[in-house]
Amino acid sequence: MSSTPKKLNAKTLRQMAREERLKLLDQLRAEYIKLQTQRARGIVENSGRIRYIRRAIARILTIERESAK
Repeated sequence: MSSTPKKLNAKTLRQMAREERLKLLDQLRAEYIKLQTQRARGIVENSGRIRYIRRAIARILTIERESAK
C-alpha cells in the first residue's frame, strides 16, 4: 500500500499514535488477505511482501500488548 511508511520498525511504530497504529493494522490485514488470495491463485507479484506484512502485523500487535500493560 502506498500509505504505509517505508520502515515499520518498532521505534517508528512506538512513535505513532495508537489510532494511527490501529488504522495501519487494518490496512496491513486487508493487504495480507489480498496477497494470500493472489498466492492461492498463483498470481502473486511480490511473494516477499507477504512475509514483510505478516511481520509488521506482529510488531504492531506486540507494541499494542506492551502498551496495554
